[in-house]
Amino acid sequence: MASTDLVMPQLDGLTIDEKKDTDVQSAATAAPNGYTIPSYSSQLFPSTNATVDGSSNPAKTPFLQPTATSKVPSAPPLSPEQATKYESLLSTAKKWTDIPDTASPKSTKSPLTDSERLWLTRDCFLRYLRASQWSIPTATTRLLSTLTWRREWGVETHTADYISPENETGKQVITGFDYQGRPCLYLNPHKQNTKGKEKQMHHLVFMLERAIDLMPPGQETLALLVNFRETRQGQNASLGQGRQTISILQSHYPERLGRSLVQEVPWLIWGFFKAISPFIDPATKEKLKFDEDLRKLVPPEQLIKSYGGDVNFEYEHEKYWPAFITLANTRRAEMIKRWEGAGKNVGESEAYLKGEDAIGDGHV
Repeated sequence: MASTDLVMPQLDGLTIDEKKDTDVQSAATAAPNGYTIPSYSSQLFPSTNATVDGSSNPAKTPFLQPTATSKVPSAPPLSPEQATKYESLLSTAKKWTDIPDTASPKSTKSPLTDSERLWLTRDCFLRYLRASQWSIPTATTRLLSTLTWRREWGVETHTADYISPENETGKQVITGFDYQGRPCLYLNPHKQNTKGKEKQMHHLVFMLERAIDLMPPGQETLALLVNFRETRQGQNASLGQGRQTISILQSHYPERLGRSLVQEVPWLIWGFFKAISPFIDPATKEKLKFDEDLRKLVPPEQLIKSYGGDVNFEYEHEKYWPAFITLANTRRAEMIKRWEGAGKNVGESEAYLKGEDAIGDGHV
């Protein structure tokens, strides 16, 4: 892979690089399949509550953006000590050139790609510092470990076409945003349709990445919603998958889980939660909530009915998947264009990349 390559999810052979000329300063972006995707801006959020294809009853594609009642909380300012530690980590990361391709001690090394430099945002550094209790050596080690893991796992090479069969039944759905603007990722275990454990994990990571693409300016976390109502024995994740999921979230997506909202857990699955509980760190456990009133956390007009909301959502893969990928690709293209326009800097602001009008760090 050339160091200038930016690898995006693909849909029917169309890469997002072909959309780089999109004018992201305009109010909306013309996207494939005839969709029009409004750009995020500092005027969040409009009163419209539209889906990608305009469907509503039933809704068959994702909501374009949060409702007007959603508000992304402001991040607390850094203390002088925290700001100094951030600058130190940023200075270190700017010197990185070649990184290992695998976790093997004998691994080859390759130059840092543009995609990886884009991933190394100001907010990314701060997430790893917070997760490392502001220890610069620990955060540095963890960042380098994640960069290698992303290469070895294939985070940027798993295409939408590769993942598509995993989602044919709608066992994972991203649509709507909670009251703090977090994208909602629904897990529906009763719709399990495959047996390959490795590809199932690829699917989960792919959806985590797309949820990140859809986060509005200023929001760094997602809301995970799980309902076990119709889940039968054998449809739930294995203990090994549960441990692997926790490891991936805690090691490579620190500070990305805002809420984990679990509904209607049968007694058989309570045993699963008890078994994986020792592997969940205290910060993650605090975000795990059972049988909450989801209407108080997610606007009912963007919450699926089976989870207590008002949205009559009907999953039809041939409609949902292209619209979902188009939306994620468009958001990603907007980020790339702003990043390139700011000078392709390590340490850029995610809020700026997502569409806020404030000057990005790379402009300073």
